[in-house]
Amino acid sequence: MYALFEDAGKFLAGRVMTEADTSMQIELDSGKRVKVKAANVLLKFDQPQPAELIASAQAIARDIDLDLAWEFAPDAEFSFGDLAREYFEPGAGIDKQAGALFRLFEAPHYFRRLGRGNFRKAPEEIVKAALLGIERKKQLAAQIDAWAGELMQGQCPPPVREQLYKLLFKPDKNASEYKAVVEAARRSQKAPLDLLKAAGAIDSPYQFHWRRFLFENFPKGTGFPALPAPAIKEALPVAAVRAFSIDDSATTEIDDALSVQGLGSGSVTFGIHIAAPGLAFAPDAPLDKLARERLSTVYMPGHKLTMLPDEVVQAYTLIAGRECPTVSLYLTLDETTLAITRSETRLERVPIGANLRHDQLDGVITEASLSGDAPAPYEFAPELAFAFRLARHLKAQREAVRGKPENFNRPDYNFRLDGTQGGEPQGTERVLITTRQRGSPLDLIVAEAMILANSTWGGWLAECGVPGIYRSQASMAPGVKVRMGTKPAPHAGMGVAQYTWATSPLRRYVDLVNQWQIIACARHGRTAALAAPFKPKDVQLFAIISAFDSAYAEYNGFQQGIERYWALRALAQDGIAELDAVAMKDGLVRANHLPLVFRAIGADSLPRGAHVRVRITGTDLLTLDVHANVVARLDDAAADTAPADAEADELVDSAGPLTLAIDVAGDSAATDAAPTTVDTPTA
Repeated sequence: MYALFEDAGKFLAGRVMTEADTSMQIELDSGKRVKVKAANVLLKFDQPQPAELIASAQAIARDIDLDLAWEFAPDAEFSFGDLAREYFEPGAGIDKQAGALFRLFEAPHYFRRLGRGNFRKAPEEIVKAALLGIERKKQLAAQIDAWAGELMQGQCPPPVREQLYKLLFKPDKNASEYKAVVEAARRSQKAPLDLLKAAGAIDSPYQFHWRRFLFENFPKGTGFPALPAPAIKEALPVAAVRAFSIDDSATTEIDDALSVQGLGSGSVTFGIHIAAPGLAFAPDAPLDKLARERLSTVYMPGHKLTMLPDEVVQAYTLIAGRECPTVSLYLTLDETTLAITRSETRLERVPIGANLRHDQLDGVITEASLSGDAPAPYEFAPELAFAFRLARHLKAQREAVRGKPENFNRPDYNFRLDGTQGGEPQGTERVLITTRQRGSPLDLIVAEAMILANSTWGGWLAECGVPGIYRSQASMAPGVKVRMGTKPAPHAGMGVAQYTWATSPLRRYVDLVNQWQIIACARHGRTAALAAPFKPKDVQLFAIISAFDSAYAEYNGFQQGIERYWALRALAQDGIAELDAVAMKDGLVRANHLPLVFRAIGADSLPRGAHVRVRITGTDLLTLDVHANVVARLDDAAADTAPADAEADELVDSAGPLTLAIDVAGDSAATDAAPTTVDTPTA
């Protein structure tokens, strides 16, 4: 005797070896013996052979019309045998009964399984809904197949093009567009990015990088709602100073200015004046919500996205010819020794005498003119000379704490795009990349003044018992990163006892938060903890730190990546086939006159610091890859004693990774490491 039984949703048949009240031992055609519960045995038969029965039943099942079977089925509970006798004939044989069983079991949208071979037909409305769903799935499958075919033929269906950035970076894996790309990539054995590029979905590498950034960080767009700049209602005294700022000509968010009083008297007052939007609006105001959502200004060649609306920025920026609201730090110094004898913070209006632009004055305001060794034919010459002497003194003090001098041997790169006409770059403009040596006199003046203000205010907040947002670094050992927290701690890289960011409240949200805390201290002194907007252990501060850290890293990564794009454009634009570079670690080289770090074949065997000539064999503006190989070593191979460059170790590559969210076999993405953000002594 043979038996047909169900095992985990599958139907098997075999010879019955032994039978008890609750179970059977059945031998399958493979020779394997299994113990089967009696409740799972659905048919017993003597003929035909088990394999013949299953094959015959499967063929019969395929011919059973489900709609007709549903019509024949009784409304009450029934068995598969009952249906076979209704559908075929009263004497339906074992093969037809098994066929009815198989067909009923595979059609749950028509018949509900009740167990032990029993079923109940589904209500008519359920059947119709299920059939509609099945038909819809068939249509979607056909649509996916059609879209995949178009992609493989080099054509991008409009729905896929519209979902491009979502598909690549934040896909809905149940979406038909996503499934079409995955299917086409699987069939063609291409990476999704290569597939979409070949299909014309990406017609501009620049727009790809830009739109990707906007998709991930500004999904609601970059515009601001129409919000006026609130007037400062507080009556602020006008300072008896004439201040000056030092910025680039393109800077519109002028956060800081300086003043010097008392030269020649033996006691000099050095003023650091910071734009004060914190006096105009408070936390949770509409403008605060805007700033907190954006967290920082985003910079890129030829364009920027400001943290605050431009009309608001212009209301509080320290522009020449106005008496501007500021939070001012005044430091009284011995004119000879430069020892600080007193500090005071004031809320006031400061007359701005001039906005000095370093790109116009770097060749005029030099170390020689500031030191008295050359003529000084420029405004604020005595004040700048004192500020420069103070800056060098402060820098020397910090370097003593650091234990080594700061390294300014790498230049800053400036990007200028021709043809943007004040709008967003299109990626096809001509780019001019120039260098500016870091640590120039004007840079040093501003940098040291800001470090002095940030460290002084950080200590003052702690004295008043008011929390702030601090940046600290436990040591300068490799891999020890800068961290943000609410308590003061030493910053080894800067060489100061504590360090905040409070001097750029028009550009960075943490500076605005710290400014509110400083304003509370200026108004209330030792009792400021009761009046400050943010209290000790305030969860909002920790949330701000977390959000800012993430956004700032994202913005920096984008800026570095888009600068790399323009550097690669410069290679093609200027026909640069070879360039000089310096070997780094892990086969990387750093170009001498362009902001480019890339891998070069042959560099992995060279010592760090070796000077080489590199041939560029190709670039990819989409992945920001550079293909190159070393063609010559330019220095003495015997002199392999180049000093370690810790900064180069931190800033290994400025491309930023192009990581795709589409998971397909054979999919490859660029894996260049994003740079580690480090604090440097700049404004």
